Amino acid sequence: MKIGLALGSGSARGWAHVGVIEALAERGIEPQVVAGTSIGALVGAAHVSGNLQRLHEWLLTLTRMDVISLMDPSWLGGGLIEGEKLFDFFRDYMRDGRIEDLDIPFGAVATELENGREVWLREGLLSEAVRASIALPGLFTPAKKDGKWYIDGGLVNPVPVSLCRAMGADVVIAVNLNGDILGRHLRHNGREREDDRSQGRLSEALIENELWQKYSGRLRELLGRERLPDWLDFRREGPGLFEVMATAINIMQDRITRSRMAGDPPELLIAPRLSHIQLMEFERASEAIEEGRRAVARMEDAIDLLLARMK
Repeated sequence: MKIGLALGSGSARGWAHVGVIEALAERGIEPQVVAGTSIGALVGAAHVSGNLQRLHEWLLTLTRMDVISLMDPSWLGGGLIEGEKLFDFFRDYMRDGRIEDLDIPFGAVATELENGREVWLREGLLSEAVRASIALPGLFTPAKKDGKWYIDGGLVNPVPVSLCRAMGADVVIAVNLNGDILGRHLRHNGREREDDRSQGRLSEALIENELWQKYSGRLRELLGRERLPDWLDFRREGPGLFEVMATAINIMQDRITRSRMAGDPPELLIAPRLSHIQLMEFERASEAIEEGRRAVARMEDAIDLLLARMK
C-alpha cells in the first residue's frame, strides 16, 4: 500500500513538519507520496529533494537577525514582503529541479488569485510551486506562474489530504498545525496578547531592515504619517494588523480543515501543539521540530495499529 503524507499550512509553526518526518522515518514510515500547503510545501520540497537534514541543521542556527536579513520589503506590491530574497535562499534546500523528475511524487496547493480556484501544482520547477503555495495574503506578494497570479494554498486546502489521494496514496498521514490555535490570540481584560510578541517581531524586523530604513522617508510622505511604525504599532489598545490578519486566517483554515476532513478524513492525523509559536517566529525552529517529534510519539499506538492493518 502506498503511504501519502499531507503537510499542512501554519507559517513558522511549519518547522514542526521536520520533526514529524524524521520521527516517522525512525518508525520505518517513508511516504511514497508527499503533498504540502504553504510552509508544508516548503518542508515537503526539502524532503523529496533529499535536503531535509541540511534544512534541519540550518534551522537550528537560525536567529531573529537571520529572519530580518531575509526580508525584502515590498513597496505597494501586494504584500509587505516581496519574498524573492527568502525564496532565493530556500532554493538551495530543495534542489531546484522539475517536480516531475523527483523520485517521490510531490504536489503543492496554491490558490488562483483571480477566481479563488484550488490549484494542484505537480509539474514545473519545484521552487516556483513552493513560492506560489506559500504566498500568505498581506504578508508575501502574490506569485506569478505561467501567466497567472497565485496566493497561499491554505486559503482553500490547509491540509491537502485530497491531493495525496489524487496522487495515488492508499493511506494518508496528515499533519495539522493549527488544531489548538483558536482562542489564544486576543487580549482578555487588558492583559497582553500572546500574538503581541509575534506582531512586534515583524514590525521591528521591517523597521530594522536596511531597505526599509533607506526608503522610510519617502514612505512617510506617501502615508502622511508623523511616525512610520504607527500603522504597525503592536502596543496600542485593541487588535493590531498582524494579529487580525493571523487570527482571521487561522479561523478560516480551521473551519476549512474541519469541513474537508469530515468528508475525507486521513487514516492518521498528527496534531502538534504549537499555539505558543506565532506567525513570524521562524527562529523558534528547535521548539517546533521537537514538538513535531512529540506529536508523533503521542500517536505511537495509532501508528502501530495502522502499520498492523497495512501488513
